[in-house]
Amino acid sequence: MKKSLVALAALAVAGVASAQSSVTLFGVVDASISGYSSTSRDLNGATLLNPFYLNQGSVKVSQRVLANSGYNSSRIGFRGTEDLGGGLAASFWLEAPISNDNGQEGIATFARRSTVSLSGGFGEVRLGRDYTPTFWNDTVFDPFGTNGVGTNLINTANTPFGNFLTPAASTAPFSNVGNSNYVRSSNSIGYFLPPNLGGFYGQLQYAFSEKNKYSPGTATPATANTSRQGRYVGGRFGYANGPLDVAASYGSSTIGDQYYVGTTTKVNTLNLGASYDFGPVKLFGEVSKAKNKIDWEVEPFLGGRPDVDLTGYLIGVTVPVGAGLIRASYSHVKYDFNAPQVLFAPEVADPKANKLALGYVHNLSKRTALYATIARVSNKNGAALTVGGPAFISNGVFTPKTSTGYDFGIRHAF
Repeated sequence: MKKSLVALAALAVAGVASAQSSVTLFGVVDASISGYSSTSRDLNGATLLNPFYLNQGSVKVSQRVLANSGYNSSRIGFRGTEDLGGGLAASFWLEAPISNDNGQEGIATFARRSTVSLSGGFGEVRLGRDYTPTFWNDTVFDPFGTNGVGTNLINTANTPFGNFLTPAASTAPFSNVGNSNYVRSSNSIGYFLPPNLGGFYGQLQYAFSEKNKYSPGTATPATANTSRQGRYVGGRFGYANGPLDVAASYGSSTIGDQYYVGTTTKVNTLNLGASYDFGPVKLFGEVSKAKNKIDWEVEPFLGGRPDVDLTGYLIGVTVPVGAGLIRASYSHVKYDFNAPQVLFAPEVADPKANKLALGYVHNLSKRTALYATIARVSNKNGAALTVGGPAFISNGVFTPKTSTGYDFGIRHAF
């Protein structure tokens, strides 16, 4: 049960109080026994140059752990609202990730969310670190909510696909803040439509890069990624009414720049998701396309590096069974490097991967649940996506193939 604290308790916890305010302490503690296995195979064979090649078979890396966040992300947070009168309200939300499996991560950062906002009949204006519009479709329309080994491949592949280039010009001293704009963005301004639009909803977000601008431009440091990296702009609009929920989003994240070369590297993401609740069964779906592209001040004579495309889709289902819920999903992603065909050379196949996940959640109460999830990823043509845990052994001999995993755990919310 969530604990509402009066002004005196808010003063003790947060150091800020108001007679017209309320502060809520909330959180999730989620722990699981989890296992991961990543298998690579030797796909080489005898050739004219090496007719006596001895195939090395396969090699597997496995791991068993006590993990966190297998069903819901472990967290602790504080949120509060003050009624300003006239339909206006001021709110804050501070939410920190926690690693309850080993206790090493607590309230060191409010990396999950740290916002202050003003809301009214016009909607809501929100400032701080928050989820990006393009991430919402990944998690809302995934039966596993992008948690644990069941997380869909669209999210698994896009998270590193949108990482900032190195050396990352991030001002964040902690590893869980500032590596990417795919899931969350820092230094953002967000606007949310009011909730009384007959089922229509939407948001816009802009995140500052917070980089220095020099005049004249020749004073700009020669270090890469110091001019524009970190900027994000995006939006999401949808319609939810009764059993139907459908939404589309688009976002552009600047992941790198080189001022003196005249390049800006961006990842542009477009996705569409939907769900429909028939009662006995709820269906989910998402399609996504991300493009890693380089914008040039002056286009090179040979055209520069081709764009890299990452496309994917997800279909899923949940089936309520008494106090429990059966969950299943199938997801697929494909990389396209758009490399030109080399004369007389064999065509290089695009890396791709498929994933099947199956799980069950048994609710012991509104706040406590037991869960079990199993999942398997099949990689082809050099893709190396996993369900979690150790990376593949990948070298000139072994090629990543399959990754399997499981989560058996308990989730308690407060």
